[in-house]
Amino acid sequence: MNLTTFYTLSYGLYIISAQIKKKKNGYVANTAFQVTAEPSQLAVSCNKDNLSAKVIAESGFFSVSVLNQDASKEIIGRFGYKSGNDIDKFENTQHFETPEGIPVVTEDCVAWFSCKVVKTVDVGTHLLFIGEVLDGNFIDEKKIPLTYDYYRKARHGKSPKNAPTYIKPSDEKVSEPREQKPETTSGQKWICLVCDHIYDPAEGDPEAGVAPGTPFEALPDNWVCPVCGAEKADFEPYNG
Repeated sequence: MNLTTFYTLSYGLYIISAQIKKKKNGYVANTAFQVTAEPSQLAVSCNKDNLSAKVIAESGFFSVSVLNQDASKEIIGRFGYKSGNDIDKFENTQHFETPEGIPVVTEDCVAWFSCKVVKTVDVGTHLLFIGEVLDGNFIDEKKIPLTYDYYRKARHGKSPKNAPTYIKPSDEKVSEPREQKPETTSGQKWICLVCDHIYDPAEGDPEAGVAPGTPFEALPDNWVCPVCGAEKADFEPYNG
């Protein structure tokens, strides 16, 4: 079976958020959709291994923030590729809380909804949370919602491993072989194949203890992309 046929299904990209005992968490999802009109209900899918699945299940509430087409790679990386067990995703993120205590991300978003869970369906690797919409509004209705198709084709984004749409690179149908990586020099920039973050040796990665002037080849093998957490092997020379 050609698994890339699943790319023809239409999706948006959203940040799903929830909170228990003052612990906020959220994740990027492409499976958030309206299931009924009266009452208005939305459904979201969450991997059972995600911290967010526990937070939503215990709190009984969640929010859906619709990302805009120009959403930064930083916010997508923060909520889509990093774990709330390791960082506070909301520390430097624009957001507010509803009267029910539901965190709502507003940064780089078009609109938002707050929901109360009315049913949970176990679908194997994921839980499908169905929520009755409590409230919602625009954040910036002039912005265009980000679709998964645009994210994948125009921004070269890929689904994280816990996403329902994740396809292993080895299972993708590649039309042309990837060009062999050219020999590099100490000043060569490298680009992350997952989120398009560019490693510039002149800047290094000070937050990870990598001093400016450090060539990519000299980075430790356990170094990861500061935006999405991709491994060093997921980078290739950038000549843009």
